[in-house]
Amino acid sequence: MKILLAIAVVTGGSVEAFGQSFGIELQNTVMPASGGMGGASIARPQDLTSAINANPASLTQFQGTQFLFGGGWVEPTITMDQQGNIPAMGTPLVSPFQGKSTAPGTPLGNIGVTQDFRELGMPVTLGIGFVTTAGGFVDYRNIPESNGTNSEMTIFNLPIMLGVDVTDKLSVGAGMSLGIAFFDAPFVGAGGMTTDYALRGTLGANYDLNACNTLGLYYQTEQSFQFDNGLLINPGPGQTAYDVRMDLPQNVGFGFANTALMGGDLLLAVDVTYKMWDEAAMFDAMYNNQWVVQIGGQYSLGKYRLRAGYTWAENPIDNSPGGTVGGVPLADLRSVRYTQGLLAVTSQHRISGGIGIVDVLPGVDFDLMAGGMLKDSEQLGDFTTTSIQSYWLAAGITWRFGRGACCQRIPAPDSWSSF
Repeated sequence: MKILLAIAVVTGGSVEAFGQSFGIELQNTVMPASGGMGGASIARPQDLTSAINANPASLTQFQGTQFLFGGGWVEPTITMDQQGNIPAMGTPLVSPFQGKSTAPGTPLGNIGVTQDFRELGMPVTLGIGFVTTAGGFVDYRNIPESNGTNSEMTIFNLPIMLGVDVTDKLSVGAGMSLGIAFFDAPFVGAGGMTTDYALRGTLGANYDLNACNTLGLYYQTEQSFQFDNGLLINPGPGQTAYDVRMDLPQNVGFGFANTALMGGDLLLAVDVTYKMWDEAAMFDAMYNNQWVVQIGGQYSLGKYRLRAGYTWAENPIDNSPGGTVGGVPLADLRSVRYTQGLLAVTSQHRISGGIGIVDVLPGVDFDLMAGGMLKDSEQLGDFTTTSIQSYWLAAGITWRFGRGACCQRIPAPDSWSSF
């Protein structure tokens, strides 16, 4: 069966774009402000798209009307050393080769708007966005032995979130995201873009322990895509068509933020997220469940915001992978390991930094960040070795109107104690 490479190509597309991701999910690492803090943003996000994309309860921290237009660029370097034949129908589908993917880097878009309704007597904030969740390219077609490995996958989400202040200290939030996935695996006749749509729900809560300390928590459901006839084997009268299933995982995240130091000018934040890959279609055969820790700081110096972050992500590669990927059976363990090699975002260490400028023009803020994932190699079985590193840049402009034009965060009541 000529199934192996087509599936490997499908999954490989995610890796090429998101060399800084956790599995294939970005998790606020390329947001214009939070990205400079390693993506830490569950308790006190510093850009509104981070609140829309993660913990909706934190939306109540944004006043008036605010609009953010942001984008980024991801530039990974992925190499593969394939030392054995990959079998299909008793003959090699992929021969031994060593080389680097020639696919270009990937542009990303993150756009959002928030509107609070306090002037109408409602302690409610609405957030709507357009967020790049996953996607990119992989291309080994310049290496004949790869037998034409190349593909593209892109996933966008359109979230609609609502945050509500229950008390002066407690806020809750909920919402739904519509995911749009574009899938193209052209190898072995599996050409043409395949599209699917899927929903994903989010629940969250924030609690201010006092004026300086905030706790945040959120939960995201799976987002389940099915690409009908996403894989065609031997196109023509005798072709075999497979529907390919792919889920983004359930996520549970916990965040803590503190502003007690340096007269409140220093914000320190820590996020811990648990990603349930073992229950996500297609990735359940490749990944184990994964812990991610994001640590960031921001120092306010007049109108400037200086940011730095570090992220540790557990290596998710499953050393006992399954033989079926997204509902499609692979030939043998060598085939599975080869597919894993195209999915192997194995580096555990990422660093980032950034700068923000408040009121570049009245009511207009500018944020810029850069990050990098340190190089890491992984041996997968007896034949496949993969290496990956990457860097990324992101920027955003925020316009603030109404009550939001004078301040970005809601001030804490004077009665709250601090430490």
